[in-house]
Amino acid sequence: MMAVMRKTVVAVMAGMVALSVGGVAGAQIGQSPGSKFLTAVREEKNGEVVAAINEGGTTIVNTRDFSSRETALHIVAKRGDVLYTRFLLQKGAYPDLRDVNGSTPLLLAVSAGHGDLIAVFVAAKANVNQGNDSGETPLIKAVQRRDLAMVRELIAAGADPDQADSLAGKSARAYAIEDSRTPGLAKIFNDTPKRERRAVSGPTL
Repeated sequence: MMAVMRKTVVAVMAGMVALSVGGVAGAQIGQSPGSKFLTAVREEKNGEVVAAINEGGTTIVNTRDFSSRETALHIVAKRGDVLYTRFLLQKGAYPDLRDVNGSTPLLLAVSAGHGDLIAVFVAAKANVNQGNDSGETPLIKAVQRRDLAMVRELIAAGADPDQADSLAGKSARAYAIEDSRTPGLAKIFNDTPKRERRAVSGPTL
C-alpha cells in the first residue's frame, strides 16, 4: 500500500514539474515582440535590438513594459548608457514618456547621477521641467544629490528653479537654500533670478 502511495506522489510531482517547465516555455514562446525587445535592451543584445527596431520602427522603440510602464529609453537612462540613449532617440524614442511613478528618462538619469545624459536629452528637446507623480523635477533631484554641475546644466537648459513639488511644496531653490552643508548650491540659486510668471488668463464673460 505504501509503495503504491509513493509511486502516486512521485507521478504527481513529475507532472507538476512538467507543467511548470511547459508553462515557462509557453510563456517564452508567447512573449510579445515588445516584451522581447525590452528584454533584449536590458540584456544588451544589440543584434536583437537592431533587428526589432528595423522591423517595428517607432512603435517598437516606444514599447512600454506592462507593469513598470518603462520604455527602452528609461532602461538605458537608468544605467547611464549615452550611446544607447542617442541611438534610441535617433530611432524615434519619445523622451518624455513617463513610467509607473511618473518619471521620465531624464529624471531617472539625473536621479542616478548620470549628468552626461542631460545634454543628450536637451538636444532631443526633452521637457526639463517634467516632474514625477510627486512633482519632483530633474532640477529638484539634482539639488537633492548636491550635484552642482547637474544643477548648473539644468538651469542653463531652462529648468525652472521655482517649480515646487507636491511632497513638501518646495522648489529646487528652497531645497538648495535649506541645505547648509552645501553652500555652493545656495550661491547658484542666489545668482539665478526668479522668472516672471504669466498670469493665467480665462475666458471673458
